[in-house]
Amino acid sequence: MSRVSKNPITIPSSVEVNLSSTEISVKGPFGILKQELFKNIIVEKSKDNSLVINLSSFSKQGNAMAGTTRALIANMVHGVSVGFEKKLILVGVGYRAQVNSNRLNLALGFSHPIDHLIPDGIVIETPTQTEVIIKGVDKQKVGQLAAEIRAYRKPEPYKGKGIRYADEVIILKETKKK
Repeated sequence: MSRVSKNPITIPSSVEVNLSSTEISVKGPFGILKQELFKNIIVEKSKDNSLVINLSSFSKQGNAMAGTTRALIANMVHGVSVGFEKKLILVGVGYRAQVNSNRLNLALGFSHPIDHLIPDGIVIETPTQTEVIIKGVDKQKVGQLAAEIRAYRKPEPYKGKGIRYADEVIILKETKKK
């Protein structure tokens, strides 16, 4: 078995896990997430309130999927108990962000403003005009939305203008010398 799948997943007291032969659902204070299980993988609940992933029959693909399943379930448990958050920073003169009901309005130096639809299960906050905080239960949805917003204006390498993640470091290039 993979090294990742050998680690048990501890379940907090506020989280409820329901297992069936083909699906796992995790319910917590922030919401409910469901995931289909792969055919060779068995998820068992142990006495000390943790989940253990095992294989029904060993195969190379089953071994890889055991580690993937363990990571997905651990992310589900973390998402419904704590949640996930990505912070984006807009760098540039006139770059602004504003939330209007279910749309994120972005002014990024184009001739027109950009309206990005906010999907269900995601909450976007703009504490300042140049900060965007994306929160949600599903790690994949939060990361995908952050990547889509960042793709409108990636940071350029000379001045660093654009949309960047809060923890991202942009290495600036030196300009041409005459």
